Amino acid sequence: MIEIIPAMDLMDGRCVRLTHGDFERRTVYSDEPVEVAKRFEAGGLKRLHMVDLDGARSGSPKNLAVLANVAENTALEIDFGGGVRSEANLGSVLSAGAAMANIGSIAMHEPEQFLGWVTRYGNDRILLGADSKDGRIAIDAWQTETQTGIIEFLTRYAHEGLRNIFVTDIGSDGAMAGPAVELYEQIISALPDLKLIASGGVRTIRDVEELERTGCGGVIVGKAIYEGRITIEELSNYVG
Repeated sequence: MIEIIPAMDLMDGRCVRLTHGDFERRTVYSDEPVEVAKRFEAGGLKRLHMVDLDGARSGSPKNLAVLANVAENTALEIDFGGGVRSEANLGSVLSAGAAMANIGSIAMHEPEQFLGWVTRYGNDRILLGADSKDGRIAIDAWQTETQTGIIEFLTRYAHEGLRNIFVTDIGSDGAMAGPAVELYEQIISALPDLKLIASGGVRTIRDVEELERTGCGGVIVGKAIYEGRITIEELSNYVG
């Protein structure tokens, strides 16, 4: 069964969503992240994907207090990312209560350093994130496009033993245009041993069903929850 992971994007301590990763196109959904997290937990969900957008843009985490508050007041397993560019950042995120740090840019900039963290902290504490635009990797809060293909990037780390990876299609994220099923099919075909977590574009529970049929091991759902297009009750049917 596909794993459901609600998303919580943070700016200035508030829950927001961006459209196509554009910081100027943001919608604020709540000033109370802890209450939002508690609703997820009350619905039976176990995970939370938390992204520090301020941290991603600035280069170091800025919403650690929110992370600590959610971790203290819920039992959700939190993966936290955004601005994790040094081992000190990584330690701060894990100390604040994250079960995992989700890391993308440093894996592109400094692959040996990233792999060193995986060795020291373990696969279960590091979640590799890859943001894709037109099939190529984008980094630094989606502000920098690279020429590295998404499958090329993931293949390197799959060969190093990483299995838990999430891929966000920037063109789909926050746009309510449907998930990038074709992209995920290509990744799963090339790297069938991955537990691929899909992110971006989910509109209705039918999209979740399609991603499950595609072979995705998990799905991150954000805007569709906040705008009531998918209910927490619908998602709770996927909780074992």
